[in-house]
Amino acid sequence: MKYRAPTSIDEAVELLSAHPGAAVFAGATDLIPQIQGGRPEPSLVVDLKRIPETVRLESENGFWRVGAAIPAAALTAHAGLSAVFPGLVEGAGLIGSDQIQGRATLGGNLCNASPAADSVPPLVALGAEAIIVGPGGERSAPVSEVVIGPGATSLDRAEFITEFRIPSPSRWSSDAYQRFIPRTEMDIAVAGAAARIRVDSDGRCEEAAVVLAAVAPTVVEVSAASGILEGRLIPHDSGRDAFWDELEEAVVSCCNPIDDKRGTAEYRRKVAQVLARRTVVTAARRARETL
Repeated sequence: MKYRAPTSIDEAVELLSAHPGAAVFAGATDLIPQIQGGRPEPSLVVDLKRIPETVRLESENGFWRVGAAIPAAALTAHAGLSAVFPGLVEGAGLIGSDQIQGRATLGGNLCNASPAADSVPPLVALGAEAIIVGPGGERSAPVSEVVIGPGATSLDRAEFITEFRIPSPSRWSSDAYQRFIPRTEMDIAVAGAAARIRVDSDGRCEEAAVVLAAVAPTVVEVSAASGILEGRLIPHDSGRDAFWDELEEAVVSCCNPIDDKRGTAEYRRKVAQVLARRTVVTAARRARETL
């Protein structure tokens, strides 16, 4: 297995095009264990971390540009990002142990295509787009359309993600992410939920997005959430207001989970309901704090 670390997008695309058996190397926190577990060894690994576009982190023209190869530890340490997208930072901060955080990336977490990826639901809830490059040039795609199934993405051969473009939050909005795991840390989610809430000047919900992890073959958005929550004054706790029942029903209707050693399908549905409520409450509270 050979290793190359190109310093430009063109060089990386050329390497990937010339080596059909090549693998993209961002943090390699999934790639290396997969090889150790029996995945065929790639003929070449192409490290993206030396390409400037993949490690940029800046706000401009109404968007945040977040490099796909920035280590999660750098994201969680960035005060500006934490202030505007606390839910995204929460998701990024849950990717592995402290050591893994120094290598793991948003791009890798997405393209590994696990239904339980922690940073993907916040990206989807925030309306993020992936900027993708390859032999055909540059294109963009909603993050929600990149993963098409467990371990599978819509990227063509020799394509890779350079960055994510996230719309700067409108005033009076915020987000949140929570997951449930069997152990206290360093485990894969039984279920996860992200929420983005925008409120009006009275603190009532004006727009909402709820996205679930680990309860379907891909992360899934609860499309009915905005209609259910719009106009509601979301309380500081997830009590038994009638609209919570509506949200829970919408959550369950989106779930298509599996049974495995971490939990049964029914258990995942129950946990997803709880996490959806909690993240909505947290995101709404954070949004109201900006009034």
